[in-house]
Amino acid sequence: MNFRRQRNQEEVSINLTPLIDVVFLLLIFFMVSTTFTKETHLAIDLPESSGEVLQQQPKQIEITISKSGDFAVDGQGLVNGQLDTLKRALGKVSQGDSKVPLIITADAKTPYQAVVTAMDAAGQLGFINLSMTTRKDTESDQ
Repeated sequence: MNFRRQRNQEEVSINLTPLIDVVFLLLIFFMVSTTFTKETHLAIDLPESSGEVLQQQPKQIEITISKSGDFAVDGQGLVNGQLDTLKRALGKVSQGDSKVPLIITADAKTPYQAVVTAMDAAGQLGFINLSMTTRKDTESDQ
């Protein structure tokens, strides 16, 4: 008896299609999840000073305006709200130095005209460092 072996065996092969699909999915995932922003930082060489630190604050003048429109310059109330009275008080406190910082503090319900009057007096006297003060809202004020 002569037995013959069958030679019809299937060829072994690797199917590459699912492998390629997985590699493409990984590539897409990494491309989407990666950020490509380049952060830049400025290199700044700040100047240095050799002077001494001043302990006292520079002199400043504060004009306070109440809810009814009454003026006070550095805590001293004025007799009226006239422009000339305010200018005289500012000239006396500043001693003619218009480079002194001037701060205007007004109540939230102050008439707008009173604030404009204070700004006008400062402008006529030549004050150039003018600031307006504000404060943060708190829940107790509402």
